[in-house]
Amino acid sequence: MTYRALCLTSAIALTASAAAAEMNFNRIASFPVVANMADGEDLARESSAEIISASADGMTLVYSDSPLGVIGMIDITDPANPQPKGNVTLEGGEPTAVSALGNTVFVGVNTSESYTAPSGFLLHLDMATGAEAARCDLGGQPDSTAVAPDGSFVVVAIENERDEDAGDGRVPQMPAGHVSIIPLDGNGMMQCDAQVRANVTGLADIAPEDPEPEFVDVNANGEIVVTMQENNHIVVLSATGEVLSHFSAGSVDLENVDATDERAALLFNETLTSVPREPDGIQWIDNDHVVTANEGDMDGGSRGFTVFHKDGTVIYESGASFEHAVVQIGHYPDRRSDAKGVEPEGMEAAVFGDTPYVFLLAERASVIGVYDMTDPANPVLKQLLPSGISPEGAVAIPSRNLLATANEFDGLEDGAARAHVMIYEYQDAPASYPHITSAGMEMLTGWGANSGMVADTDGTIWAVNDSFYGFQPTIFHIDPSQTPAQIKHAIPVTRGGQPAQLMDMEGITLDGEGGFWVASEGRLDRGVLHALYHVNGDGEIETTIPVPSELLAVERRFGFEGITKVGNTLWMAVQREWADDPANHVKLVAYNLETEEWGAVRYEKAEPETGWVGLSEITAHGDYVYIIERDNQIGDAAVTKKVYRVALSEMVPAPLGGDLPVVAKEEVVDLLPYLTSTGGYVLDKVEGLAIAQDGTMWVSTDNDGVDDHSGETMFFAIDGKF
Repeated sequence: MTYRALCLTSAIALTASAAAAEMNFNRIASFPVVANMADGEDLARESSAEIISASADGMTLVYSDSPLGVIGMIDITDPANPQPKGNVTLEGGEPTAVSALGNTVFVGVNTSESYTAPSGFLLHLDMATGAEAARCDLGGQPDSTAVAPDGSFVVVAIENERDEDAGDGRVPQMPAGHVSIIPLDGNGMMQCDAQVRANVTGLADIAPEDPEPEFVDVNANGEIVVTMQENNHIVVLSATGEVLSHFSAGSVDLENVDATDERAALLFNETLTSVPREPDGIQWIDNDHVVTANEGDMDGGSRGFTVFHKDGTVIYESGASFEHAVVQIGHYPDRRSDAKGVEPEGMEAAVFGDTPYVFLLAERASVIGVYDMTDPANPVLKQLLPSGISPEGAVAIPSRNLLATANEFDGLEDGAARAHVMIYEYQDAPASYPHITSAGMEMLTGWGANSGMVADTDGTIWAVNDSFYGFQPTIFHIDPSQTPAQIKHAIPVTRGGQPAQLMDMEGITLDGEGGFWVASEGRLDRGVLHALYHVNGDGEIETTIPVPSELLAVERRFGFEGITKVGNTLWMAVQREWADDPANHVKLVAYNLETEEWGAVRYEKAEPETGWVGLSEITAHGDYVYIIERDNQIGDAAVTKKVYRVALSEMVPAPLGGDLPVVAKEEVVDLLPYLTSTGGYVLDKVEGLAIAQDGTMWVSTDNDGVDDHSGETMFFAIDGKF
């Protein structure tokens, strides 16, 4: 298998000025974990990257892959070009967590026959050979693992997780969990006979008889902190298993959140009260303070993080602030609104230079919050990093200025991206992400699923979202002169003063009079017309023009994907072949605003190597119309992501229903190098194209509303003076 080196050296990567001295984390590579399968293996099997650790020298990453039943390893000698080191197959169980010590790794292995008969062991492996060094029975189902900083012991959270289909999915469900502490000798070998199984029953207010330890971490003093997520409780233990302190994780009130699922609109106008934190991940940030990722499970999930003193005192509560920051960069997962929002789950803490950081992983938003923890009572959000889909684990390697995340979602069955490990570098350089934000607007404004674009005469850009937000069609006004580009205004598209529905906005162009023409891609089986809409400057639809019968007779669901205006004629690109089109030919459809006549020409697109190829945007500039042609492939499978142009002299529409002339096209830009500029895999939906009067070309991607998608929106300039 081959895959592209993904680094920040492309033509569009942001560069630091001579005066810049601010350190930032930037993604430099993306490794698909399917690349660790051996030659001849069936790649069409689910795989995942869940919990991740690193060797002592920082040259090897090791991660758990539960669906495949393996431990995967990656060579990051050159972190911008990671190489597969293969998988170690585990016999008789599934890995739940990994923690490295030196060049060995401890693996929690779940062998449970049922929820009521949990079992598992801790496996000790040599990274170089994959050979087993030892194993210890744990007396239950392991979840997370951690190694003491001084290498004196390894600790395992024995969750004995509940059956969500039994007892209304609530605790108590016996048997109870515990915490296993296994001493290590001077050679780092486990002393199984000296294992301590710390009893943490009778502590929590919720189901005290059935603790479910979830996540563990150890500080420099050898103190162990444990979250019990379903019990909404935190326990601090000594290295010998003595309870040093314990306390409820408490609850939070949240304002300005979206707590209603699947209403196809981003509306942050609700309040939640007394939400249990129910923390998952936890990390020591010094010897006295811990920070929790408040994912939630049964009743809670406060959508942020909390800093506690180890005596239980709340030092800082983020409330909804983290989620709001995620909203502003277009990563809010609307279809998970009633299920804990952005869902912070895992985290990592480390010191880079002299600065202590916490990296907060938002599982459903697929984003990483980077917080400066210099003052634990006043964390400062420094960055939001793009991730693969569903970041589950992270490991920091300060000695090499590196951070890596494991992203568990495998889109094999959904046609989405496969599971990836992402690598970031701490650099003396500007942050390369996000590309666009709504931060600074008077009202908290969410956005996503951006499709068509058009440039205005003042250099600003107008964009529309598509039918993912069917109850909130919106026109966005973007100032691209700032970094990141700033959404300045959001204009709701209305019909009779109410949010317009049953439309799928895929293209926008200016009408020359302060309003817009919008192209809607039809979906007749859902009541969505193939149509053109004239929208005034306030967003009200003034005119609806359905396509004529000649087009309806041959229509297919893949319709208008872009619109542009040339003189008195509107031109629309049809995404894929309709019933009367030859193979690999699509229509560019014309509508004359004066004569109200329809016509078309044909455009020959690339023959797909895999999947399909279609058109996704059209815009006029100078003596040409420019067209985005793309396949529906992701990552290394992507081949066609290009901008072509057709001379206006070729754009002479013929009447519908007859022979249509085929226009000549010229390749202008291959977008693949630009689509890897932030170190990620190639996103499939390149859907926005706008060209400013000075010839600067702007390109954007559609993030599918963060549904089975990483949520990334790329918005970048190609300064070719087109």
